[in-house]
Amino acid sequence: MRRIRYRVAMSLDGYIAGPNGEADWIVMDPDVDFAAIWKEFDAILVGRKTFDVMARAGNTGMPGVKTYVVSRTLKQEKYPNVSVLSGKIEGTVASLRRESGKDIWLFGGGELFRSLLDAGLVDTVEVSVVPVLLGTGIPLLPPPARQYKMKLTSQKAYKTGIVALEYALT
Repeated sequence: MRRIRYRVAMSLDGYIAGPNGEADWIVMDPDVDFAAIWKEFDAILVGRKTFDVMARAGNTGMPGVKTYVVSRTLKQEKYPNVSVLSGKIEGTVASLRRESGKDIWLFGGGELFRSLLDAGLVDTVEVSVVPVLLGTGIPLLPPPARQYKMKLTSQKAYKTGIVALEYALT
């Protein structure tokens, strides 16, 4: 079965974006092999707010990677390069996990993360902690949220001060 992996950058004080969705605080570490990371995935699952940021930058899809956007408002016909998922998506996401293929990157979106976590559909939480304090913004896990136990499966510290942590849900 494919895994759904929540891979995200987070500030030291627990935010995945600034109050207006800003990500300019995220440091791109030259030692991170993004090409190798992308080879682990053949699909991304994106919330509408994250997709809006991607679309404004002209990135509505990525070559070789199927993009699924969870939205109540986007119209499929306006975005032919992606699959728009709406309504009760838990069954659809569970079906995606059962398909053959590489892992699915849960790409941004604290609210989407929380809903899929609550549905038992997230396999790993992979957080790159960036050494910055934002003070406010979009939290990694927005309230209301339950408590989840996790097991550390890997960690790596980079010269820039970023610490990559990978946890499996127990």
